Order: sequence, then structure tokens, then C-alpha cells
Amino acid sequence: MAGVSTAPARARGGLRIGAGDGVRVAVIVALFVFCFVGLPPLLSAYWIDVSTSVAIYSVVALGLNLLMGRVGMVSLGQIAVLALGAWIGARFLFGTGLPFPVVLLIDGLLTMVLGTLIGLPALRLTGLYLALITLMLAGAISVVLAATNFPNGGGGFKGYTDTLQGSANVRRPDIATSDPAYFRYTLVCMALMFALALWHVRAKPGRAWAAIRQSEPAALAAGVNMTLYKLWAFALASFMTGVAGALLAAQVNHLYTFQFRAIDSILLLAVVLMGGIYSLWGAIVAGAFMKLLPALLDNWGLPADLLTILFGVGILQVLLTAPGGVAQQFPRDMARLGGAIARLFKRGEPAREAAK
Repeated sequence: MAGVSTAPARARGGLRIGAGDGVRVAVIVALFVFCFVGLPPLLSAYWIDVSTSVAIYSVVALGLNLLMGRVGMVSLGQIAVLALGAWIGARFLFGTGLPFPVVLLIDGLLTMVLGTLIGLPALRLTGLYLALITLMLAGAISVVLAATNFPNGGGGFKGYTDTLQGSANVRRPDIATSDPAYFRYTLVCMALMFALALWHVRAKPGRAWAAIRQSEPAALAAGVNMTLYKLWAFALASFMTGVAGALLAAQVNHLYTFQFRAIDSILLLAVVLMGGIYSLWGAIVAGAFMKLLPALLDNWGLPADLLTILFGVGILQVLLTAPGGVAQQFPRDMARLGGAIARLFKRGEPAREAAK
């Protein structure tokens, strides 16, 4: 995950590691070790569950981050793809005895195929038209999953029951049955997904995506295979979202279609924009906005409508003053604040010397 804040323009450097990347790697490793080792003992069961949700939705946001920030394609179907991944993962976890990592891989690959098929009719669409067709496809997927009895804990491969009495939980990996252990397991999976995304961004696909995002005619003139790399982006985003779906199924234990509302795709788009679409760090910020912020408001006893107001203000700020989102704007603001404080102290030094 080195250089997570890498912008599209920096993808020209391939996989070479610059001088500043060593510092980034050290910071990322330190944060990961703290979250993996130090965070679970400090949190209650409720906040561990919230932290697990943040990690899972960070992976979902990462897929949309790649589509928007790297390729310039707006998709409103990621929550439906997440539901598809959860549906596939739950069925395999109920109906087979395959190891959990194998189910994650199978789930990701199957969701990748389905997500690529969803992306086929959208290849020639951009902007609002692409957003609308992906939103309609998301609604269609939700209807199909509801009609096929979404698995929620029943026995067998189908895994459906009308009541929760006697229903089984979606199984977790044997090494991570407790909530703290499963949080650590999810954290490792999240790190692997971010590493996979970073590898793509810094390799040839990332350069092709940057060219497509800047100008499709120019990319076509440069010999970029538009169809291949757009489908590649859809496939990668769907793979990661499918893995997140299986992780979510095992976290919540029982699945229902109302957990995957079509409106949540619009909410996901909002938090990804606020987090920052040009930085992979923005996906983590988006995951926190999506799951941590509502939990904090609820814990503080504040009304849920306040969240809509905050997101509205956040979107306005992104559109007007901070196109890079929190992931880029916050470090710049902190640097400016540090510079202002340093200048203030420098101005005070002559006065102190004169007073002596």
C-alpha cells in the first residue's frame, strides 16, 4: 500500500519507488500495526463491529474510487454489486465446506464476471447517462435478489428461512470466529485489496486509465484499447466489491435485501467524493463517513437527519473549494496552519530578543 495518496499523474512512474515512498510505507505500516494490534483491546464490541464495517465499506468505496478518480466513469451500482457479492458468498458459505479464503476468491471472481457483464452496455456511455444506466441495473439486481429469496441463515445451499428461529449464521473463518479476530481478518483483506489497487494504478492499466480520464480521443489516438481498459476497471472494482460482500455476509450473520438499498449507491457516491476520488486514502475516509459517522451521531443522540445535512455541506465544499476531497485538502490545510504558526513564532523572536 506504499504511496496510497498517489495521484493519476504519478502513475507514469510505473512501480519505481521514490525517495518519499519510504516515509509513506513506514507511516502506513505503523497505522496498520496499531489498528491490528492496539485498536481491538481499546474498543467495545459495538465499536469493533463498526470498525469492521468501516474496513469493508472502504473496499467498496475503493472500487468506486478507481472507476471515478482513475477512469472518469460514474457508477451508481456499487451497492447492488455488493449485494450480489454478499448473496454469492452467503450461498457458498452455507452450501459448501470450502475454506473461507477460497470462498472469498470464488466470490470475487464470480462477481467480477457479473460486474463486467453489467459494464458492457455502459462502455459507450459517460457522465449522467452512465450514472443512470448503472442505477437502473442496480435496481434490477435488487429485484432479482429479492425474488430469489435472499439467503439469510437457512440450511443447505439456498440458505433461506422465513424466520430467524433456528436459522444459522453465515459462517466465519475458523481463525476469526470472535469479533476482534474477525476485525483483524477483515483488516488484512482490506490491505490486500488496497495493495492490488495500488499495483494496478502504478502499472500499465493505471497509465491507460489516466489517459482515458484526461481525454478519450487523445487516449484512442495514442493506441489505448478503450474497451479493454474500461472493462478492466469494471472487473477490478467488481472483484473487490465481491470480496467485500462476502466479508459483509459473515459480519452481519443474516442477510436481507433491505440492507442494500439503491439509495445507498448515491450515498456511497457522496462519501467517495467527500473522501477524495484522486487518492486511494479517500476510500478509507469514505468508509469512515459511510459507517463511523452515523454510529457517532447515534451514540451522541443526534438526529439522523443531521447526517444528510452534513453530507450536503460536504458535497458543496467538494464542488466549490476542495475537488480533491478530505484526503487531499486536510493535509494541505494542516501544512498551511503549521506554516502560519511557524511564521507567528518567528515574528515573536525579535521582540523577545529586544526585551532581553
